[in-house]
Amino acid sequence: MPDLIHIERFDNGLVLLGEPMDHVSSVSLTVRVPVGPIYDPSGMEGAAAVGAEWWLRGAGDRDTRQLNDALDSLGCRHVEAAGANFITFSAGQVHQRLDDVLRLYHDILLAPRLDDEAFDPCRNLIVQDLLSLDDHPAQKVNVLCRQRFFPHPLGRYHLGTAESLEAMTADAVRDHLLGHFCPDGTIIAVAGKIDWPQVRDRIEQHLGDWPARPQAEIDTQPATGGFEHVRKDTAQTHLALAQPSVTMTDGHYYAARVAVCVLSGGMSSRLMTEVREKRGLVYRVSTAYGGLKSCAGWFTYAGAVPEKARETLEVVVGELRRLGEGIEPDELARAKTQLKSATLMSLDMTGSRAARMVNDFHYLERVRTIDEITAAVDAITIDDVLAYLQAYRAGDFVGVVIGPEPVPLAVFEA
Repeated sequence: MPDLIHIERFDNGLVLLGEPMDHVSSVSLTVRVPVGPIYDPSGMEGAAAVGAEWWLRGAGDRDTRQLNDALDSLGCRHVEAAGANFITFSAGQVHQRLDDVLRLYHDILLAPRLDDEAFDPCRNLIVQDLLSLDDHPAQKVNVLCRQRFFPHPLGRYHLGTAESLEAMTADAVRDHLLGHFCPDGTIIAVAGKIDWPQVRDRIEQHLGDWPARPQAEIDTQPATGGFEHVRKDTAQTHLALAQPSVTMTDGHYYAARVAVCVLSGGMSSRLMTEVREKRGLVYRVSTAYGGLKSCAGWFTYAGAVPEKARETLEVVVGELRRLGEGIEPDELARAKTQLKSATLMSLDMTGSRAARMVNDFHYLERVRTIDEITAAVDAITIDDVLAYLQAYRAGDFVGVVIGPEPVPLAVFEA
């Protein structure tokens, strides 16, 4: 049976998406409100991350403990997070409890307490998360690379900086969040065992009177670009590269995703074969697609002992460039299977379905069916992949190195 996706647009700008899944007994709710890190004011970077922690510290007539008790008593598993454009609220529960959970989320979304006494504990949690980044150079190098690659503030790290977190106040963060928290641009998705007309009516009942206001606009500045070496006495040198790619609305999108899988789609992929298996240069090497609404890229990571860092980078860049010379039919077949399998397996759970709907609507203003995705991947040919690679030749790299010594930039001039 083909996917059945429902879409409802309310007068205040709120968008509701629904996907009935009659074979399950659970239902997942995803709410994304456009008040993410890219909207953090200058000097208040990290406000959205603090806000995601702060928002569940009491709502309506319930304090933090009472709100958590109410959610727990309904068997609701919930997560709040800040990422790029949005603060995301996710909740999963058995389908019989959805109405009760929606009543709670009316208060959570429209009547958060945001009390002063809860602010410092929330900020302290974000400070600890930020400080822990130094203990994970493989993660940090990718964070720094994204900051250089994407136009500012699109590549902003969601946890902010130590200076911005220290300087922010409860009043300033509260005013910012409440001033930007609006239904216009907010996307809600519900997936699982649902009665769509009932869900639509409940959302309208609880959130239909959410006062409308214009969604905030973002002024972007050119990307920093270039290369950076962060000196750190690590056992490994951590390398991150980024290069331009296509967004989801581009006709080359699926070809780009297949090309990434040829390069880095499993143990038989080119990077694993050439960098790890043949030469033993690294334990971990990968390339992944990363896209925003207006721009996208390929992000490559490798970690090597310092004396092998230059050779590692030479081989990685060589493979990125060699991909455009041609791919074999068996590589194409494996890459397409990898991509379809990853897509299908990620959608086994209702939470994944709800998140996928929100992502699709944000990027495309519609929701793709599974059949559409698999058919689009199946249709990709070698010529399609090579046409993409011709249009987006490996180059225009942005790079970051964390380790004892820099890696010579002559690697990119060969």
